[in-house]
Amino acid sequence: MYTLWIANKNYSSWSLRPWILLKTLQIPFEENLCYFENGKSSHEKFQRFSPSGQVPCLIDGNLTIWDSLAICEYVAEDFPQAWPKEKQARAWARCASAEMHSGFTALRQQCPMNITRCEALPEISHELQANLNRLQQLWQEGFDRFGGPWLAGKEFTTVDAFFVPVASRIHSYQLPVNTQAKQWVDNILALPAMQEWQKSASQEPQIEH
Repeated sequence: MYTLWIANKNYSSWSLRPWILLKTLQIPFEENLCYFENGKSSHEKFQRFSPSGQVPCLIDGNLTIWDSLAICEYVAEDFPQAWPKEKQARAWARCASAEMHSGFTALRQQCPMNITRCEALPEISHELQANLNRLQQLWQEGFDRFGGPWLAGKEFTTVDAFFVPVASRIHSYQLPVNTQAKQWVDNILALPAMQEWQKSASQEPQIEH
């Protein structure tokens, strides 16, 4: 059985991605949660189980897989349903996941994940609006090409998991998105796995900023 190391559910968007993929696809795993250090680096603490000193980190026997995208790709070798079945959808899903993995800097910086927050931003910066525009364009392409209701077709896959923290940010910061994007966000928030994550996050100690 896999062991998945994660950090605070209220704040760790990277941890959420493989966790919700495994939960939603009902892939068995053991969860190990290691809290961020309050007000200082957690790198040394996380190095006990993660070579990069970061989360998430997956342990499978004597193998250690770090980085959220690498973890999802590794899981897909044992559970192919982690990616869409159809080749074109799978290729698009990988591109979209990689774009999320490396991009959307303004969204990350201006709207850090905070599950327990629910308050609109006083204003939307030009950079943040550009990120929101690209997100809606990308998601719409997925809906149009593959029919929804998920980003790459009828089933929840890794590409959805990679954008789940975005759904959380849209909710927490009340970010403006179009009707179809809002429906996808609502679908994400209604997932039993997401509700479980949110409940746990609300019970965690808060980090002082």
